Amino acid sequence: MSDVTEDVTENAVAHGAVRARRSVLYMPGANERALEKARTLPADALILDLEDAVAPDAKAEARERVAAAAASGAYGHREVTIRVNGPGTAWHADDLRAAAQAGPDAVVVPKVESAQTVRDVERALEAAGAPDRTAIWAMVETPRAMLDARAVAGASERLTVLVMGTNDLAKELHAEHVPGRAPLLTGLSLALLAARESGKAILDGVYNDVRDLTGFEAECVQGRQFGFDGKTLIHPSQVEPCNRVFAPAEADIARARKVIEAFELAEREGRGVVTVDGRMIENLHVEDARRVLALAAAVAGR
Repeated sequence: MSDVTEDVTENAVAHGAVRARRSVLYMPGANERALEKARTLPADALILDLEDAVAPDAKAEARERVAAAAASGAYGHREVTIRVNGPGTAWHADDLRAAAQAGPDAVVVPKVESAQTVRDVERALEAAGAPDRTAIWAMVETPRAMLDARAVAGASERLTVLVMGTNDLAKELHAEHVPGRAPLLTGLSLALLAARESGKAILDGVYNDVRDLTGFEAECVQGRQFGFDGKTLIHPSQVEPCNRVFAPAEADIARARKVIEAFELAEREGRGVVTVDGRMIENLHVEDARRVLALAAAVAGR
């Protein structure tokens, strides 16, 4: 790798431009054992869940446990987030206050359908003393959210990630869960367009059958090909294949280095035309190659 390439990848990682979020694992907030196990799992990020994984009568206890876990610093390189209960629920405001005081890497907010919801969450976090580093991750999981994803993604600088809620989206659409996810492709595409226009990361939804690792890996490949940064997971067995699929392959890394080095050499020699393996190389190919190397560096240094 050239010195220029090394500088680009190191600077991108150091300034947070690229962060490995290949595997993002939901962990039930009511289960202390699960929260402890999460410290040893090779997931890039964790979502400590106060919503779907916690029964109504266990919400308060789970809130205390999750806030303590997020504030503990015991999860090493992993990005630690807290999923609060959704706007309009009896637990939402208390969850936001507890999360703000715990200071996780992010607060994951379900059922976000508008820019106003993002702004309301941002104000609540700031009023409760959330540190600047605590981001907002917005779950988009309804038809309205898909149609308003652009406004949601651009609502706040504190919002850094969109998270697909594909189970709820399928329910709202009255759609079937089928291989290839044809009924969901329009929604997935709209959310991806919104994320990329606003410069935000975006995570694919969960795969429900934890026994079907072949189908799971196929959906990971589909998500990577679409452009997702990673995938949300419901079981530790899904972490390894997800990490593998969403990490740049050695061949991709080698080609990215080759593209950048060829382009840099052409620039030094004053040549306007660059080819690599018979293919014309333009600035857009170089930018993509730099992104591949920055992601590889983020994965290696996580």
